Amino acid sequence: MNVIQGNGFVAEIIRSSKRKTSAIKIQKGKVFVIVPESLGLMAIESLVAHKNRWIKAKLAIQHEILTTKPKSFISGETFSYLGKDHSLKIESGLYPSIKLHQEELVISVREKSVDNTKQIKQLLIKWFKKQAEIQLTKKTICYAKIIGVKPSSITIKTFKARWGSCSITGSIQYNWKIIIAPEPIINYLIVHELCHILHHNHSPEFWKTVGQYCPDYRSCGAWLKRNGTLLEI
Repeated sequence: MNVIQGNGFVAEIIRSSKRKTSAIKIQKGKVFVIVPESLGLMAIESLVAHKNRWIKAKLAIQHEILTTKPKSFISGETFSYLGKDHSLKIESGLYPSIKLHQEELVISVREKSVDNTKQIKQLLIKWFKKQAEIQLTKKTICYAKIIGVKPSSITIKTFKARWGSCSITGSIQYNWKIIIAPEPIINYLIVHELCHILHHNHSPEFWKTVGQYCPDYRSCGAWLKRNGTLLEI
């Protein structure tokens, strides 16, 4: 195995005859440097050293994810909604249901004595998706009026690697999991996508427009990059 020693980590070198540029990937707590076949070892070491801070930050995030205890979906566990933690309360009922009551997410199941893990998780996801549809639609309409744009549609989706999108026709889509994040982060994402109706790029003009309606967009974007992988049920 062709590896190099980084500052506090080991990086595996993957050479490819098809690549013209280099890339660093962090997967499951491991560092991979994908480079053109002819690139010299000193150049690879220089690349890794230059990206050292970024690599260690990504490793720290993945370590937190890998070591996070999976949810058991039992009473007392907490789930974040709009950035605020709510305790899960499981109780018996005539039919499966879920509601937010004060600071608790109350779920009713027919039989508490059996394993309801799968059903409880499905109820939670369904509830979060519904809240995302309600809250994101309402907020988008509000911010659209402020910015002076009109999206052609607003849709809630499940994305693996993005939080939102805006098509050339003004159709906006959001990843429902963003509803787990604090409201300032949600507001930033909404402003970001609405501003794409005016600028279909990430040009200086685009970011200037975003900054008019979300002055702390830099810190919000950084928060989302740092914590986005933790927004899970």
